[in-house]
Amino acid sequence: MSSTRTLRAADILPADATDALLVGRVWSNSADGPCPVAVRGERVLDVSSVSATVSELLELEDFACKLHASGELPDLGSIDDFLSGQAGQLLAPIDLQAIKAAGVTFADSMLERVIEEQAKGDASRASDIRKRLAPVLGGSLRGVVAGSEQAARVKELLQEMNLWSQYLEVGIGPDAEIFTKSQPMSAVGCGSLVGIHPISEWNNPEPEVVLVLRSSGEIVGATLGNDVNLRDVEGRSALLLGKAKDNNASCSIGPFIRVFDDKFTLEELGKVRVALSVEGQDGFRMTGESPMEAISRKPSHLARQLLNRNHQYPDGAVLFLGTMFAPVKDRRGAGQGFTHEIGDRVEISTPLLGRLVNWVDRSDACPEWTFGLGALMRNLAKRGLL
Repeated sequence: MSSTRTLRAADILPADATDALLVGRVWSNSADGPCPVAVRGERVLDVSSVSATVSELLELEDFACKLHASGELPDLGSIDDFLSGQAGQLLAPIDLQAIKAAGVTFADSMLERVIEEQAKGDASRASDIRKRLAPVLGGSLRGVVAGSEQAARVKELLQEMNLWSQYLEVGIGPDAEIFTKSQPMSAVGCGSLVGIHPISEWNNPEPEVVLVLRSSGEIVGATLGNDVNLRDVEGRSALLLGKAKDNNASCSIGPFIRVFDDKFTLEELGKVRVALSVEGQDGFRMTGESPMEAISRKPSHLARQLLNRNHQYPDGAVLFLGTMFAPVKDRRGAGQGFTHEIGDRVEISTPLLGRLVNWVDRSDACPEWTFGLGALMRNLAKRGLL
């Protein structure tokens, strides 16, 4: 696909979009505010009459039936109209939900996290460390079920070799790493810029499947996400995770939530392969693909570690399931590994969920996040939706 900033509906919709129940969110110029929407064909239908927010919509019992029974929904325009800016803008398909992420859930990303830790954030050291650790750790971690007896034996072995790490503890130990990726309302959507903090010289996209949960903990659907990461910042200290992860425009989700139904289930989601493509204005191109089946913890298990009797999210939550693909292709020189450049086009895709496409800029050059919860409440009240 082209690296120009032109997208069309066919570029981002699931392969079987006509059979998919897709829910999203747009900024509508005609409504002068954000609207929860359903997608039918390539048309964007306003469901504000059913619910003023996506969070509230997904909390409704049989919300899919309510959407079908609500009669003729207002047509806000085509997906192309929103991708071009003519009718507004595609937003992240969530609003009030907490934005959480699970880390170190795939063998390759576990290895890369240990490498970051060993390199202390210095990209030039990563290649040599990878050559030393990959033959040992790579084979040890693949296929290990987190929290299992096998994982405990692997831990013993690696401790004896002085190779144990805090990242391996959350990767194959009994307790998952669950952290706050971003604040409610702060994620950007498909077609937007994603931000890299200007202090970072070693960073990467993190293509992930994102679960969508009700406040009850029920998983109702899924979408795609880019958990933009600063490898040099987190590599200096795991205590800098917040600075590495939560910056302006550093979280992208979309294009739409695909709701589970008889045509799309959690079991099917566990079999998808997620592809990553990065195209730079310098002619650089990198691609990769990873299977969800390689995850060390079941998505349902991660969801239970996120939301349970000890921790609730009354407006629901979304959960990034961890990156499957850690890009290491040299870009700025031999042994330097991968890092983003301004203008990179990043595409994360899988046929059942569609494509999430963004372009890279500095976080201080991306549009500021100004429309928070207070602004949303004022806007909805003004439009008579509260």
